[in-house]
Amino acid sequence: MHFHWQTIRKTLVTHYRGLDKSILYSTFILIMCGFFLTLAASPAVAERNHFSTFHFVIRQAFWMGPALLTMICVALLPVKIIRRLAGITLLGGIACMVYILLFGTSVKGAARWLNIGPIGIQPSEFVKPAFAVVCAWLLASGRLIRKFPGYKLAIGLYLIIAFLLYKQPDIGMLLTISAIFIVQLFLSGISWWWVSISGLLGACFLPFAYFSFEHIRYRIDHFLGIEAGKTYQVEKSLETLHNAGWLGKGPGEGVAKYNLPDAHTDFILAVSAEEFGFFLTACLVFVFAFVILKGFWMVRKENNYFCQIAVAGLLTQIAFQVIVNMGSTLNLMPTKGMTLPFISYGGSSLVSIGLAFGFILGLIHSRTLSRGLE
Repeated sequence: MHFHWQTIRKTLVTHYRGLDKSILYSTFILIMCGFFLTLAASPAVAERNHFSTFHFVIRQAFWMGPALLTMICVALLPVKIIRRLAGITLLGGIACMVYILLFGTSVKGAARWLNIGPIGIQPSEFVKPAFAVVCAWLLASGRLIRKFPGYKLAIGLYLIIAFLLYKQPDIGMLLTISAIFIVQLFLSGISWWWVSISGLLGACFLPFAYFSFEHIRYRIDHFLGIEAGKTYQVEKSLETLHNAGWLGKGPGEGVAKYNLPDAHTDFILAVSAEEFGFFLTACLVFVFAFVILKGFWMVRKENNYFCQIAVAGLLTQIAFQVIVNMGSTLNLMPTKGMTLPFISYGGSSLVSIGLAFGFILGLIHSRTLSRGLE
């Protein structure tokens, strides 16, 4: 037993030493920034919704532990186990999405949440990173193994998930999955013809969604100025950013959180700018840029073809969410309820992003380990 424990300890230490510390510590910074920004933004929202003052803060703190534990544990796993974990997570997530559509309760016209006692879980959040890993495995196998229908299976898997997201409906999540899939198709070496067809189909889906879903048409019309109406949050966000200044008003001194219904989620960047100023908010943006660009820089040196495609898909997910959230806050695109990774309030989002970064860290450092571990 003593020898067995020493062997496990040695393996874990070897894995930890192989992790990219700059990305790992950057995620710690993002998680702590998310907690402090939730502490700054959410009490006013909680009181406005008749919860206790620190309702969202306590819930965010509760989910920080599982998110960190998930990220670190997954990052220390061998590549073979990561593939299996992603497959199990994807199957479980799809099964939960089907269950919600058949037996779940619709909230505001959308069926997305699985309620387990007092805890609400959004399965599609966990499908995103798991899909990136499983899809990469199928595409890599299709290229490296003769007669393995990897491309067909990947397309079929994407269509199943896309259909379930369309039925919820969750168009933002569908766009994220689509972005992951198109990038991975491109990197897998598929012909430009098929990549162009995929892009064309995606472009055709946008007008279809515009005429099919009232909330999408509403947001696009207001963004383009076609219809005047309720753009209060966007206007307040822009006003807050304009008046933020270099150093801000100071922690707790902002007023935007008292007026923005989604101050702790979609528009948390505006709260950051008002209370902590342009300088610290720019530092937060820099951390995101560093993590994403460093990830792409690291994976380009990866010899494992599967790891290259998987990490590229996962980084695409992170980058897409960051761009959409910040773009909506700055009124550069129509508003979409998409969280800012590790920063916005949300339990499912926090743990799923922890899972995504665990996959990234585990797959990036695979080349530093013995191939016997894979």
